[in-house]
Amino acid sequence: MTHLAPVIHHSHSLLPVRPPETVSMRTRDGVRLDADLYRPDAAGTWPVLLLRVPCGRRTALTSHYAHPRWYAARGYVVVVQDMRGCGTSDGRFRPFEAEREDGADAVAWAASLPGSSGSVAMYGCGYAGMAQWLAMAEAPAALRAVTPAFAGWDVFSDWAYEGGAFRLADAMGWALRTAADAARRVEDGTGHRLLTDAARSLPIDDEIPSRPQALRDYARYTHYDDWLTNPVPGPSWAALSPKAMQDAMPTDVSVLQIGGWYDPRLAGMLDAHERFGASQRAPVRLVVGPWGAEGPAAAPGQAPTLDTLQLAWFDRVLKGEGGDRGGPVRLHDVETGRWHDLSTLPAAEAVLHLASDGLANRQGGRLELEMPDLEALDVVVHDPRMPVPTVGGHAVPDAAGRPDRAAVDRRPDVATYTSLPLDESLMLAGRVALDVWVEADAPSFDVSAVLSVLRPDGQVLPLTHGHARVEPGDPTRPLTIGMRAACATLAPGSALRLSLAGSCFPAYPVNPGTGAEPGETRRVDALPITLLIHSGPDRPSRLRLPAGSTV
Repeated sequence: MTHLAPVIHHSHSLLPVRPPETVSMRTRDGVRLDADLYRPDAAGTWPVLLLRVPCGRRTALTSHYAHPRWYAARGYVVVVQDMRGCGTSDGRFRPFEAEREDGADAVAWAASLPGSSGSVAMYGCGYAGMAQWLAMAEAPAALRAVTPAFAGWDVFSDWAYEGGAFRLADAMGWALRTAADAARRVEDGTGHRLLTDAARSLPIDDEIPSRPQALRDYARYTHYDDWLTNPVPGPSWAALSPKAMQDAMPTDVSVLQIGGWYDPRLAGMLDAHERFGASQRAPVRLVVGPWGAEGPAAAPGQAPTLDTLQLAWFDRVLKGEGGDRGGPVRLHDVETGRWHDLSTLPAAEAVLHLASDGLANRQGGRLELEMPDLEALDVVVHDPRMPVPTVGGHAVPDAAGRPDRAAVDRRPDVATYTSLPLDESLMLAGRVALDVWVEADAPSFDVSAVLSVLRPDGQVLPLTHGHARVEPGDPTRPLTIGMRAACATLAPGSALRLSLAGSCFPAYPVNPGTGAEPGETRRVDALPITLLIHSGPDRPSRLRLPAGSTV
């Protein structure tokens, strides 16, 4: 089912709003958390919307959402709370460590505030989205709905690593910003200035690109070293991650997730939706739009705002008001701009085979419906002095999106495989994956994969990315790379293109080829790596597209 608009807009009779009040609570271990309270200046009680933020409650995440007064005027009590160690709240901020207990305590407290009806919903994006999952794992009785946006599901695989590779640009940028906030709290003006400047222009040209001087000098203010030196999943990651706590989450809490095609944490959100869609008794929905971590404000055209999406959901699940339409999954088509409603997210089951004459990095290889008759070998040399750059996609938040990557695809260190032009339109909607038979002349190497649409005018616009770091001894026969999901209707004359390379910098560190950890690797340590990409009957590399796709 397809719609031009993703929501029904309801009119509201606006209520007067009281001036904000500063209110405080104590957590179960005695830490004071401060909040601003906004509520209608009218008789009656109202559902509570709780926004818990690490970046200062006075901003109220207005980079993504309407000011809390907007919600209060539409019949909600809104509470914006500084998390532990943030804003004016007491304590020390350590990412994700206290959000389960603090969040549950805050839900119970918010339900008792003046004007509250006793029902609480949480909202917020990024870290504030993950905090909702963690609070939900404590099963607070008053919690009726969560609406995590651009949040993820697992700290290890959605925030710190992807395919075994450290999320360099994303993780470094966030660490620098949180470190700058920590320096500000203790009035370290020099540290605050240096860290803020580094966050604005990432110091990835440092002698140790993954552990630049600014983060070495001010390591006391940030979690960065803990993440950088812990490259495998395990108990320490599970202690922070909603995914590991899912069995404790109640089934009567409504869930609306809002994600973006260019959001670094989308893959985890899809996994979370599948989990809740299969088990939740309350309504569950996933909306994925043409957005990155910056949210709808960065999107062109008539994309909805987080506020219009959320308000319709809150009115439905908290007040029983308003109509509704569409399926549990609502996806924005990046080619046509239309919205599609699906009952589920299709799996990656349709197959295109990689085929080549051995010159995929010169004249290009092919994506074919039938298995090629002959074996082929494409050789790609990764030169660490000139790594293949990140172009669009999801992994560098400040540069996310769909820029033309035709020039990058012409590089000799990029192998491309292209389908024949389409005779009729083709809709892709669902998960994408790659199984590639690959080996290298180094103990460790990376494989970056990009699926794009090649338009008749020669533009090559990304649809989805995937990345994998192969450590010594890892299986590569084949190497499976999860490439996130996509939604696009390709016009006749367009084609699909798969691009493979040995780097994607600065989204991920340049692999030195030695097996050394990123935080220990100097620029001078990196060596050239030769990748051997196989295709054909004995080593069948293949691209897997959403079920029902036929090129």
